[in-house]
Amino acid sequence: MNTQETINYNRIAEAIDYIKANFKEQPNLDEVAEKVHLSPFHFQRLFSDWAGTSPKKFLQYTSIEHAKKLLKENQATISETAFETGLSGTSRLHDLFVNIEGMTPAEYKNGGKTLEINYSFAESPFGNIIVASTQKGVCFMAFAEDEISGFVALKDKFPNAQFSKKLDLVQQNALFIFQNDWSRLSEIKLHLKGTDFQLKVWETLLKIPMGQLSTYGKIALQIEKPNASRAVGTAIGSNPVAFLIPCHRVIQSSGVLGGYMWGNTRKTAIIGWEGAQTETSK
Repeated sequence: MNTQETINYNRIAEAIDYIKANFKEQPNLDEVAEKVHLSPFHFQRLFSDWAGTSPKKFLQYTSIEHAKKLLKENQATISETAFETGLSGTSRLHDLFVNIEGMTPAEYKNGGKTLEINYSFAESPFGNIIVASTQKGVCFMAFAEDEISGFVALKDKFPNAQFSKKLDLVQQNALFIFQNDWSRLSEIKLHLKGTDFQLKVWETLLKIPMGQLSTYGKIALQIEKPNASRAVGTAIGSNPVAFLIPCHRVIQSSGVLGGYMWGNTRKTAIIGWEGAQTETSK
């Protein structure tokens, strides 16, 4: 290699090392380009020439590979299977009609005293989950390290409800989002315990397309509360339905991932996985 080729090679090697070391923060193009002292445009072109893919795609694939190693036992196999048989093709979560119904004031205030809730456990590409439902719809879905902690989290939401460990059609319909056959999905109904403000925020999250990200500030603008970014963040953090209501698609305006109830490693994995799925479907 001549002198310039050597310089270019070293810059791209440095960029790759930086992305690998900092992928949890999801650095953007400008940040990585600055680290190797290039303009974003020049860096994008140079990286693609040398690495054979764009910096964004490399970041996504790095996140996914890391997730395979860090998620719970057997998750590598589940993730690999998900790439082949999971959310494949043209359908995306935001294309579904998801109907949110808020609980009545009585259901909200008395801890679900009048509710009969079925719950079950399932595997997903990102870890084991608990999903629970009333007659009206899914009321809770969360990543759970084990069945005991999952049930404790559910009972904390509805301390006075009657619980039955049972998989029903409401839950099964929601779980189809992790499978290949999107034609089996019908309208997904959610029956959620939340304030009017929280319900409005959660409904807005459903409008974020798969493979794209939003910010707390943008969500605040969309619900016509431009000064309520902090309150929006609190509402997002209390989202009771993991993945289906995509709170993982909201990051800070600075590009930093921000918090995630079920861990930033999992958030990074989901964002990278959805990005890869979106690229595959193009």
